Amino acid sequence: MSKEQVINKEMADFMFELPLEVKIAKTEQRIIEWVEEYGESGVYVAFSGGKDSTVLLHIARSLYPNIKGMFCNTGLEFPEIVQFVNTIENIDVVKPKMTFKQVLEKYGYPIISKEQSQYINQYRTHKSEKTKHTRWFGNKWGQGKISEKWKFVTEAPFMVSDQCCNIMKKNPSKQYEKENKVHPILGTMASESSQRRVYWYKNGCNGFDLKRPTSKPLSFWKEEDIWAYIKKFDIPYSKIYDMGYERTGCMFCMYGCHKDASPTRFEMINKTHPKIYDYCMEKLGLRKIFEWMNEHMTKDNIKY
Repeated sequence: MSKEQVINKEMADFMFELPLEVKIAKTEQRIIEWVEEYGESGVYVAFSGGKDSTVLLHIARSLYPNIKGMFCNTGLEFPEIVQFVNTIENIDVVKPKMTFKQVLEKYGYPIISKEQSQYINQYRTHKSEKTKHTRWFGNKWGQGKISEKWKFVTEAPFMVSDQCCNIMKKNPSKQYEKENKVHPILGTMASESSQRRVYWYKNGCNGFDLKRPTSKPLSFWKEEDIWAYIKKFDIPYSKIYDMGYERTGCMFCMYGCHKDASPTRFEMINKTHPKIYDYCMEKLGLRKIFEWMNEHMTKDNIKY
């Protein structure tokens, strides 16, 4: 069982506002508990090269200088992220078995959101009529269905899928864990999404009892805490953040891009990495996807 007490909304709101020094101490405590459970050789820090995992690795190595880090080089990272990762010692690098282009060709494009792309794919490809019915109309509570404004995408002349993250990131990580008999420490924060907050409520920072035991010791941090820590300890970080980017996930990801304010993520990429932008638009076919979406949208627009 988890060694933390149950997290509820009141406690979560309280922890989000804790002083940085207290948050550091609590994160250290969670990491120590994790290492005590599995041993230093039985854990690793998932290092993406982004600011959150940079802080996590710094805290973990202040306690355990030799703790292993692992970077999943999907081929979708900003060049500046890869360059920064290469400056950090004791980082194992893993890669997916497929390229992003191969994923798109075999499974389809990750558009709108992970949930909606999954529902759309299941409606179009699932053999079960019950599943198709649920994805169109929802369950008895009206949940689990394709949003009304996205139902037109079921008629798209291209495949839609949510498999990208599984194939490019999760599968290589799980394989690494299996081969090395290690358990991950992740730098995700509950403040980033409602899904991550619910996960934290249910499992706490250290999910000892999960099918895939996972530690998320930064769960109660906020973005301003991350930058405050970087400033306080003057730790190096990827220069991509000094180029105007706030998020540094997969460069080619289309999830949520219809919500982007100007300059959009692809407008930014066109400015800072024009060759990669051209590759996305022409070689990967994103331009045709966006043009079709723009043509069929009734309210919101996909921007690139």
